[in-house]
Amino acid sequence: MFASFVFSGLFTFMLAFAFYYPLFMAYLWMIGAVRYYWQFERKFVKMKEAPPLPYYPGVSIVVPMKDEGDNARDTIHHLLRQKYSNFDIIAINDGSTDNTGAILDELCDKHLRLRVVHLATNQGKAVALNTAALISRNEFLVCIDGDALLDDHAVGWYMRHFVNGPRVGAVTGNPRVRNRSTLLGKLQVGEFSSIIGLIKRSQRTYGRVFTVSGVVSAFRKAALHDVGYWSPEMLTEDIDISWKMQLAHWDIRYEPKALCWILMPETLRGLWKQRLRWAMGGVQALRKYLPAMLSWRKRRMWMICLEFMSSVLWAYSMAILMALWILGQIFKLPELIRVPSVVPGWNGAIIGVTCLIQIGVSFLLDARYEAEYSKKRGGLFRTYYWMIWYPIAYWMLNMLTTVWALPKAFMRKKNARAVWVSPDRGINPS
Repeated sequence: MFASFVFSGLFTFMLAFAFYYPLFMAYLWMIGAVRYYWQFERKFVKMKEAPPLPYYPGVSIVVPMKDEGDNARDTIHHLLRQKYSNFDIIAINDGSTDNTGAILDELCDKHLRLRVVHLATNQGKAVALNTAALISRNEFLVCIDGDALLDDHAVGWYMRHFVNGPRVGAVTGNPRVRNRSTLLGKLQVGEFSSIIGLIKRSQRTYGRVFTVSGVVSAFRKAALHDVGYWSPEMLTEDIDISWKMQLAHWDIRYEPKALCWILMPETLRGLWKQRLRWAMGGVQALRKYLPAMLSWRKRRMWMICLEFMSSVLWAYSMAILMALWILGQIFKLPELIRVPSVVPGWNGAIIGVTCLIQIGVSFLLDARYEAEYSKKRGGLFRTYYWMIWYPIAYWMLNMLTTVWALPKAFMRKKNARAVWVSPDRGINPS
């Protein structure tokens, strides 16, 4: 009787948690993001160029590349247009098998700001970043992916944080999706605003950032040296370096005006592989750093840790409920564990409305950053119509990848190096 009572309580808790967790987090993120805008962002909204600095330290823009022959020229040409006065570019060709190396050598002959390093074999993004950091003559690094287009004023916006904050170890930028020709592309436009942009604003308000954006972030070399640089065995080097820095009491900030235009997967297969790697990277980081977080001195990281573990618990709760519903269609299950329906009812409508409110708030915050690009693509709010599919498509994807990532991450060989795997980048709009 007691066991039945306990089981019934646990099942009721799981049902409530599956419903209330996304609602609670959505409003927590919205409140934090609006507060961030009011406190840090609004005074710079109308400024295109960063405020003048008392001095302009040297910056190395680091671009790791693996088989980027289709994107290398555009990426480097955009970097050369930076309005910041004191920078160079370091491109790392990480064992490319296409014409990436030849293109970089050609560009290097034409542009004095560009230096190129060729690695004989595929060593992985972390090794490429470490190589660039060690050969750079500058104290600050801006790191972007080989298919990304950095905004002309981004470096200046990054540097205002470092110059004015001696404990700032990293600043994460604002990646914007530029391929939006398919439904998956349109959904990701909303995701990068409503999830990534909104969460980073919120987390910065509450004290700690889960991760810098691997596609576009800036670092202080002293902080990198303090924590041992990037870890070659980690699947998501961005999560790893973020947790390492913050555990060592370095500050990480978010800069929404440090824009970067990126390509994202536009096939289910490509999206699955990307999100599975992200989820596995989070599990890896938790497994590696959880013992260190138990210290009272690391308490400011507890909220990040709790948030991640809660998201994993939510994914497994949803997976169990869906499995019970499927089994209930085949077998007659006890009333205690029977899930009558997974079709959204009144609770699904509340979650859906909350999701649309969240996306609306995020679009209001981010629309100004897409103004120039949106003239060609129809505006950020043009994708709002498609966001009704977001809870179904992306919550389902994130649930499945998280459930699969947990055992997969624990089965992975502990010190196996994470090397490049060419991703699906969708349809390039240029």
